[in-house]
Amino acid sequence: MNTFSVSVARIFDPLQTFYKHENVHRKIFILLVIFFLCSLGVIEINRQGFFPAPWGTIIPQNHFFAVQGAFAVVLVLEVISLIFILPYSFSRSLGKQLEILSLILIRNAFKELSLFPEPISYIGNEEAILHILASGFGALIIFALLGFYYKLQKQSSEDGYLPGASLDGFVTAKKAVSLILLVFFLAMGGRSVALTIWGIEHTDFFHDFYTLLILTDILIIFISQCFYPSVKMIFRNSGYALSTLMMRFALVAPVFINVLLGAAAAGFAIFLTLVSQNLFQKNKE
Repeated sequence: MNTFSVSVARIFDPLQTFYKHENVHRKIFILLVIFFLCSLGVIEINRQGFFPAPWGTIIPQNHFFAVQGAFAVVLVLEVISLIFILPYSFSRSLGKQLEILSLILIRNAFKELSLFPEPISYIGNEEAILHILASGFGALIIFALLGFYYKLQKQSSEDGYLPGASLDGFVTAKKAVSLILLVFFLAMGGRSVALTIWGIEHTDFFHDFYTLLILTDILIIFISQCFYPSVKMIFRNSGYALSTLMMRFALVAPVFINVLLGAAAAGFAIFLTLVSQNLFQKNKE
């Protein structure tokens, strides 16, 4: 087990340290600005008809596709942050998933806008405008609930673990799961980019990744029982996984319903936190 822990730490820890470094984040977002400006330039060149077939048909002609693409990059960065948070806190990883859901709704609003003809007009686009309002306000509601959820989180040592059980072993196991999750995410993202370049229609890989997150959460629940074999812990962690399931439904649900499901996922997480951290703690005292 020691050899396994060292091997996992040698891979995971340097990756996490590199990704969390402030200078790395600054350079990434500078590249994001350049990507956004270049996307706008390429779209404008295509609008002027300078790209031959088949590139002229693959490259979009609406400037708001550049916004959609930039938000997709932001989502990728947030998902990677989620993967690096996963080994340390189940509750924080759920909060990060809610953050990602709110960003996906914002991206959905710009995705609707990318279907508008340029210049933008209200006439003939009434339904799409309602979809934009729903996605925008839905993202705002979830983000507000997320702030309340973070306020409820407290720094406390979890009870119910086995005497003599090593918390380091639990963290190591979750680091190994996170590394596997990172590999799958990069593979799914690479496949999505390749299909997009070749103009092949495919499902949003962020939606598929949420399905993988549900399975990952359940796996971690079972692993946690080796260290925290209490009903309270398995119920709390299972509840967080159920909240992730609600988010997955929100991603594939129609407009308006997806907002309700996303808000329900955030509300469920808040109520679960109130019960597990306050009511049960008081009963224990």
